[in-house]
Amino acid sequence: MKKVIPVIDIFAGPGGLGEGFCSLLNNEGRRAFKIALSIEKDENAHKTLTLRSFFRQFEPGQVPNDYYEFVRGNITIQELYQRHPLETTKAVSESWMATLGDGDKAVSNNEVDKKIREALNNDPNWLLIGGPPCQAYSVVGRSRRQETILDEAKDERVGLYKQYLRILAVHNPAVFVMENVKGLLSAETEDSPIFTKILEDLTNPVEAYYADFGRNGIRMNCPGYKIYSLAFSPEDFDAKGNPLYNQKDFVIHAEKYGIPQTRHRVILLGIRRNIDSVPGILSEIKEISIKNVLSDLPRLRSSLSKQKDNYESWKKAIYEITKSGILSGIDKKIKDKIIKQLSKIRAPHCGTGAEFISTNNITPKYRPDWFADKNLGGVCNHKSRGHMASDLGRYFFVSNFGGVKRRSPRLEDFPKALLPKHLNVNEGIKDKKFADRFRTQLPNEPSKTVTSHISKDGHYYIHYDSTQCRSFTVREAARIQTFPDNYFFCGPRTSQFQQVGNAVPPLLANKIAVIVINIFLKISDYERNYQHTKRFQNV
Repeated sequence: MKKVIPVIDIFAGPGGLGEGFCSLLNNEGRRAFKIALSIEKDENAHKTLTLRSFFRQFEPGQVPNDYYEFVRGNITIQELYQRHPLETTKAVSESWMATLGDGDKAVSNNEVDKKIREALNNDPNWLLIGGPPCQAYSVVGRSRRQETILDEAKDERVGLYKQYLRILAVHNPAVFVMENVKGLLSAETEDSPIFTKILEDLTNPVEAYYADFGRNGIRMNCPGYKIYSLAFSPEDFDAKGNPLYNQKDFVIHAEKYGIPQTRHRVILLGIRRNIDSVPGILSEIKEISIKNVLSDLPRLRSSLSKQKDNYESWKKAIYEITKSGILSGIDKKIKDKIIKQLSKIRAPHCGTGAEFISTNNITPKYRPDWFADKNLGGVCNHKSRGHMASDLGRYFFVSNFGGVKRRSPRLEDFPKALLPKHLNVNEGIKDKKFADRFRTQLPNEPSKTVTSHISKDGHYYIHYDSTQCRSFTVREAARIQTFPDNYFFCGPRTSQFQQVGNAVPPLLANKIAVIVINIFLKISDYERNYQHTKRFQNV
């Protein structure tokens, strides 16, 4: 049996990054990477993580029907786990719910180190993946908090990358992949730019460890890392052999690599210095529109919040847009489009959706080999949320505006009668501050970034099909994030949205895995094991 590369995934969320790596198969159909340990503090994300770990205990194509029975709602998760105790035990062992860092709820470094050593079983060549929580680095987040300088003492999230750093220093993985928000490039402390300091620390984690935690008689032999971009080859190398880049070279524009959204994230690839390998880079392809990943999903309508909900009431609320004066003064093409689309409104067969919808008509236009699962027999996590009746006219206007103008409207484009009743709406028009608070996603373009904000409201994620008049469902967000259809998200819908929005797109991670596997093939131990199976594919 070929040796599998062990992976430690910290700050794992629902497991998007790990899913991408574990989906890389050799030409014998075996997984090239396997999660040895994943660490996540959120209870619902941890449940999702554990369930997916259970799914991966089975070889590709050999997942038992009991899993699908659970997804369909025919058995409980407890019944699923009871029927497969061996795989459940392994999944529970792999998925650890724990808080990293220095807070009151954090587990000790000793406990983390013990878990990692047990999971790796003395394997010296393994992969560390993950990224610290990124809210503190977010440009929008800092703007809302009116921050320009980050205070590590006041915001523990700023220093959470040090847990990543500490694990590098103590455990010396062969390779690491670290992901974070683009705002990391502009974040600063009072002493220095955050990103410059992070690069310095990751290059020499032992010295950074000593600076943060003290020597305390500890001697470490980590040789350090060379940090590479996944989008650009190095401009040159310095005297110590470190690759040289412009900092912006570390930003991955996901839409360039087959991900149907304009997600821009910093992703760092670190290779241990004693490994002689210069990695490849991601290959660009033509942009993928969201229509290519959403058009096969069952049509739904939104439900109505704060009032009695049924199809007739929903349709009536949309038709309020035709009242005298509401559409006066708008572009004739938009008005004609609105009238035409009103005539096409029909009651969706699946109503407002469900946690599972049974159907055999699921075939995405893009990468059906990646998304679809013939054993699933339907769609999971595909239920629309409720919208206020007063917002339905706005949603209908916005999606039709987008269909005509090929852009989402700003507040100044709205008919006066459809403007939201917010106190700062005039400020939004005059100063253009959050003037795109109602945003339709355009069918023939990649979506805007799916973030955890989607859990709070749907205004930024209005479906392009105005006859559905709603925001995206969890499954639609998951499709845009490239989660396979058989990936079930646990917990309440708000948590499901948060999990999806915070994740790394698995298909992007899978493409990164192709680059990483070639680094491991340079390590003699893995070269011997994989010498006859050097062709890899995703599943």
